[in-house]
Amino acid sequence: MGMDRETMELYEAGAELYRANRSAGYAARAEALTAAAEPGRARFDLGCGPGWYGPFLGSPLVALDAADAMLRLVPGHAPGALRVRADLTALPFRAGAGGAAWAAKSYVHTPRTALPMALWDLHRTLAVGAPIELIVFEGHADERWADDDLAVVAGGTKHRLFSAWTEAELRDLAHGAGFTDVTVTRDSPALILNAVRARTLADTVGPDLGLLLVGLNPSLYSADAGFAFARPGNRFWPALAAAGVHDGPRNPARLAQPGGIGFTDLVKRATRQAAELTPDEMAAGLARIDRLADWLRPAAVCFLGLSGWRAAVDRRATAGWQDRSIGGRPAYVMPNPSGLNAHATVASLAEHLRTAWTTP
Repeated sequence: MGMDRETMELYEAGAELYRANRSAGYAARAEALTAAAEPGRARFDLGCGPGWYGPFLGSPLVALDAADAMLRLVPGHAPGALRVRADLTALPFRAGAGGAAWAAKSYVHTPRTALPMALWDLHRTLAVGAPIELIVFEGHADERWADDDLAVVAGGTKHRLFSAWTEAELRDLAHGAGFTDVTVTRDSPALILNAVRARTLADTVGPDLGLLLVGLNPSLYSADAGFAFARPGNRFWPALAAAGVHDGPRNPARLAQPGGIGFTDLVKRATRQAAELTPDEMAAGLARIDRLADWLRPAAVCFLGLSGWRAAVDRRATAGWQDRSIGGRPAYVMPNPSGLNAHATVASLAEHLRTAWTTP
């Protein structure tokens, strides 16, 4: 699930009309973002349109858009920009390449349930510490606007898709996607998200998952590797294979499909030791996961580690299905697959995963 195709067709056909009717209304904000970026690293203008913001974003500048007609207009505003045609949900950049990301009302053309994975990809492409600014619309749904001025280029038979968010949803989304220093500013009808790419993992989640897996928090090793349970001694991936659930590449992003497996964490902050986490962080994380599960409706939620569940929910809990649901979904708790947990074997962990996969 990527950017809306009907919307992109309208941008291809109506690029000149779009440029004529609009301008760079957030130029000062673009300049402020550039001032916070690490010198020498690429600035990404994501969904660049005709390139209005290019002069304010500095260099080196990458202007990305899904519409070729828009990219052809970019040299008129930002002649030095490297132009890239791509979908916002599949960025063609290496990990850590970007020093800042600007997206002015472009992710609004990504359906709501596709945005978590789009932001996972954005997190992947940015360096730790890179600032982002995303401008979206305020609301709570995906809609095609009846008063869309670009509809005229298709004779009124097509309309652009716009996704909209509440302030609380946008904050949850940014935290889950591995960003910190999150602020959301209202500029009606828009919301402006500012955040910084953290040294952590981003959620890999989507709608209708077969199982949502919840780790306690990322280790610094996994945060740098870019995927969960990355240490060679961790038994999670061998146990997942032994359970008959997945025996492929250790790539959580490829598993986040309907009927597949999603990954998140009780606490997003990466640490060397779990003992560094606070009770307040765990309580806030549990509330976020409740909201996430209620929204995306996985078949079940599985917590990997009794300590996190005991600290956040029930200090007397034992492994297995729990009385307390998560977002209205069945909740299972199993031992931590870390190599430090001497009591758990690949075989015993596989049995837990197999049970959680088979929702009661």
